[in-house]
Amino acid sequence: MSGTQQTATRIGRQPAAPSDTGTWSADPYTHALRTGRGPLFLRRADGWLLPLEVERWCAAADAADLEVLRRCEGAVLDVGCGPGRLVAALTRSPHGHDGAAEDRRRTEPFPAARSALGIDVSEAAVTRAIALGGHALRRSVFEPLPAEGRWGTALLIDGNIGIGGDPQALLARMSQLLAPGGLLIAETAPEPDIDERVQVHVTDARGAQGSPFPWARLGTSALLRHANRWRAVDQWTTGGRCFVALRSRSTSSTAEPPNSTAVTSSQRARKPSVDRAVAEA
Repeated sequence: MSGTQQTATRIGRQPAAPSDTGTWSADPYTHALRTGRGPLFLRRADGWLLPLEVERWCAAADAADLEVLRRCEGAVLDVGCGPGRLVAALTRSPHGHDGAAEDRRRTEPFPAARSALGIDVSEAAVTRAIALGGHALRRSVFEPLPAEGRWGTALLIDGNIGIGGDPQALLARMSQLLAPGGLLIAETAPEPDIDERVQVHVTDARGAQGSPFPWARLGTSALLRHANRWRAVDQWTTGGRCFVALRSRSTSSTAEPPNSTAVTSSQRARKPSVDRAVAEA
């Protein structure tokens, strides 16, 4: 997600892990996902609106998405997968005969098919992801998940670094989900230093709205300040969107770039169990 914000509002850390359960289950969001159309916004108490790119989320993976997917390693966990364009692109064979996919292949190299699982708290999002051919579960990232500690890559795309309103708690949870040396790819806000915690609710152009919930917005510089237990191994901007790739500092003394050709014996040994977890999702 992207938007413009001048003042950061900070909320103290909570003693327990935050929960995102139910925050994206409001009727305006469900309706937008079912129709594939907005307008839809996150709204703060002071009336500030952050437009949500529903049409892009419900479309096929675009060039910026494919750049992210090409950097993925091993089995992929897409946290806050929404309507599932990324998990569908990861699991779909690049050699299918669908015309849109063929048009994309003429302009963009398609990422290799791999095991992928999406999780989302929205039933409508999970239903749509499964209809696209992806594997998805209705689950909060803070709940028990399949194959914890064995994922090769985790994704926090479309502003999902904001889940729970506590970036440090979310980063700690991501380190529990990834395998040693695993890769985290996060999309950040375009303003590098923005670091805000806010209460928001989902609303549409008619004024329908859901319950308020905590959210965070971080630019790249702000995210790197919070990621003190991670190594930044890459950052890039494409299509007006900003991304960061991180590895846990505790896993290696040398930062490897995303999609490194190095494969450890532990990764080879653990992969089948992740594949099985994806298949059973």
